[in-house]
Amino acid sequence: MNINREEILQKLRLQVKASRFKHCLGVEKAAQELAERFGYERPEVAALAGLLHDYAKEQDQSEYFRLIDQYGLDSELKKWNSSVWHGYVGWLKVKEDFPEIAEEYPEILRAIEIHTVGSGLMTMLDKIVYVADYIEENRDFDGVEKARKIANQSLDAAVAYETAHTVEFLAHKQVPIFPQTIETYNAYISALEDIKK
Repeated sequence: MNINREEILQKLRLQVKASRFKHCLGVEKAAQELAERFGYERPEVAALAGLLHDYAKEQDQSEYFRLIDQYGLDSELKKWNSSVWHGYVGWLKVKEDFPEIAEEYPEILRAIEIHTVGSGLMTMLDKIVYVADYIEENRDFDGVEKARKIANQSLDAAVAYETAHTVEFLAHKQVPIFPQTIETYNAYISALEDIKK
């Protein structure tokens, strides 16, 4: 991998506050550990995807709208918020700021794109980043220990558990749920049955 981690860290520090930076380091570590546990062929690529997953998290709305317009994304995306935008739109910011990563590891961009909303069809790298974001060592919320235990057993079940809790949380708040999140729930929820047995 011909990517300079120190340069990435310098750019990342300029984009996010200190607490978010710490979270990104935690996801980098968790992604590498999950990649090694489940036999992903390039753990260093998983780590890099984890490190950059929230690179665009703290952009202004105007920057997200610029990306949506410039790259011809569905204008309906403008009705959502940064929880969706930072991945679903933010991967384009990563592509702009790290063209060498985009060229060499396009799979990282996809993992960043869907790391909050998921997808009915996810690669192993997609699942690793999605799960690592939820279970990294700095996270502390009800259910995170169970999520970590499930993640030790099955990536699919971990995706299912995380998505189920996200859907439940959003439904409780009575806010709209991004359609692709529902798609992810439907695609993976049966994986939890294997854990229950």
